[in-house]
Amino acid sequence: MRRSNRKMAKKLRVGILFGGRSGEHEVSLLSAASVLGAIDRNKFDVTPIGITREGRWLAAADANHLLQGDIGAVARRLRAGDPEATPGAKLLHEGIPTLLAPEPRSSTTLLQNQEKPLDVVFPVLHGTFGEDGTIQGLFELAGIAYVGSGVLGSAAGMDKDVMKRLFVEAGLPIVKHVTLLRADWEKNPRKAIATVERALRYPVFVKPANLGSSVGISKAHDRKELGPALAVAAKYDRKLVVEQGVGGKKARAREFEVAVLGNDDPKASVVGEIVPGKEFYDYEAKYLSEGSVPVIPAKLNRAETKKIREMAVAAFRACDLAGLARVDFLMEPDGRQRIFVNEVNTMPGFTQISMYPKLWVASGLSYTDLITRLVDLALERQTEKNKTVYSRD
Repeated sequence: MRRSNRKMAKKLRVGILFGGRSGEHEVSLLSAASVLGAIDRNKFDVTPIGITREGRWLAAADANHLLQGDIGAVARRLRAGDPEATPGAKLLHEGIPTLLAPEPRSSTTLLQNQEKPLDVVFPVLHGTFGEDGTIQGLFELAGIAYVGSGVLGSAAGMDKDVMKRLFVEAGLPIVKHVTLLRADWEKNPRKAIATVERALRYPVFVKPANLGSSVGISKAHDRKELGPALAVAAKYDRKLVVEQGVGGKKARAREFEVAVLGNDDPKASVVGEIVPGKEFYDYEAKYLSEGSVPVIPAKLNRAETKKIREMAVAAFRACDLAGLARVDFLMEPDGRQRIFVNEVNTMPGFTQISMYPKLWVASGLSYTDLITRLVDLALERQTEKNKTVYSRD
């Protein structure tokens, strides 16, 4: 039978999965390197598993080469037909699936592989093909425990249009926005711009609906900037979300973040504030420049702090999330100081200096203990799933 806790003396085998085909490939490598460096090796046997930009799965030495940026070594082994480098399309038949399968099945390929199966997978994958429910579906098929939200929660948490619909259903306040299809934008740009201008006031933020780390996001102050912003976002997704800027033209919204941890009984961390070094907290401000300043805990009164933490848990539940999520908020800079839920991130940046771990450190949970807790939550959720009957007796 499958182990559901760590009462047995034997270490759990944890696969750290990283890389991937998304525009957040580099962020994933940074997050995975931090997790691999901090995970408790006294409790876990750790197996690194990498995915190249082209979708090739790598184990053992090749995964470490990918993590260290030695792409040349990976490429040489791929050209040589290395059996440890598995095309994604063959994933269910050879190589990596043996690591994923809780028990060997009838496939002779699986039986011949000497690797022991993994107990838990920690998919430190950001963005498309890793955070959007696709990889979670593979884990569900394999019947293996994994860190983070399931297929539905991951998909809803990635799609900003669907996410906002769920927030509205849960009674959570959101900013005014418009959703456009890339096809409509490409067919009739003037009509698309007119649709935005009828519904929203400048400045507006233009985003691909399905991506994270602020990739493809632009701030448009007027019509002249709106068209190029839509074109940039359209490179990354078939749906485009345009949001009205909170604070208008003269002021900038305050940006808050809360880390949520748990499954059916999630808990919220202290509230943190991001003071961007640029006009808004884009990809460069998050990962490349040094001007952005995190303030933990945020300078808020007790009522505001309580409200934001409660809203974070409500947003987590509204999207049926599990394990972890970072919930982002915007506050009006004027006297009314209304608070809006901006979005959830189901696999936020996970370096030791990323906001999600830092918020939990400020709440009393160390980075290493946070990783252990996430593994525990993955096993807890798998135990709950195992109660479900999928066929009639």
